[in-house]
Amino acid sequence: MVKARTLGETIEDRIAAVKERMAQSALRAGRDAAEIKLMAVTKTRTVEEMAAAASHVDFLGENRVQEAASKKEIWMKEVWPDSAIERRKIEWRLIGHLQSNKIRKALALFDALDSLDSVGLALAVERAAAESERSAPVLIEINTSGENNKTGVDAERFPELLDRVLECPHLKLEGFMTVGPLTDDETRVRNAFACLREMASRARLRSGLPLPVLSMGMSGDFQWAIAEGSTCVRIGTSLFGPRV
Repeated sequence: MVKARTLGETIEDRIAAVKERMAQSALRAGRDAAEIKLMAVTKTRTVEEMAAAASHVDFLGENRVQEAASKKEIWMKEVWPDSAIERRKIEWRLIGHLQSNKIRKALALFDALDSLDSVGLALAVERAAAESERSAPVLIEINTSGENNKTGVDAERFPELLDRVLECPHLKLEGFMTVGPLTDDETRVRNAFACLREMASRARLRSGLPLPVLSMGMSGDFQWAIAEGSTCVRIGTSLFGPRV
């Protein structure tokens, strides 16, 4: 059985502090804090740390399929039977780049794939989902900063990708994800987030679907993301502390 020990108390305190900042940001933006979800980004974090956070966040976000596979095996054996977790079925979401050769494993491990960034990948996920006779909740990842080192479809290719995803009967499009530019320049960061919001608005008109999810904002910029309409912030360091 996984024990949180004192580590759990530290993580709980950090989560409470992040939630307070989220609430303050929502209030300043004239928004309801309840509409903004908190994802714990668990790349390189232990299952023990994940278990300590699980009862206090909405989602667990993993970057790598292989890392998630080893963690999920431990989770199902040691965390899930633990009554302290109240047998909660928390969603695991893939937020890192998905390689085509790991699609089937990703579909088996994750409740949603948040990083569709090309037509080829979307079609490959559709084929794998059809073969397993399941629906795959997805987000389209968009590169709104224009930085070459960022994943995500660019603005010019986005309409084609949107249309192809909407044509796939086994893909359930929930919304969109982006990563802000790595800078302290508030204007640049907020412009990237505003770009996602505006592209999502046009996508709703184009598709006639609600597409409610705007996943944007991390430890260093989530308050700006909330101001620009984020419905899900992805937080790692501010919840778990620096990676060692």
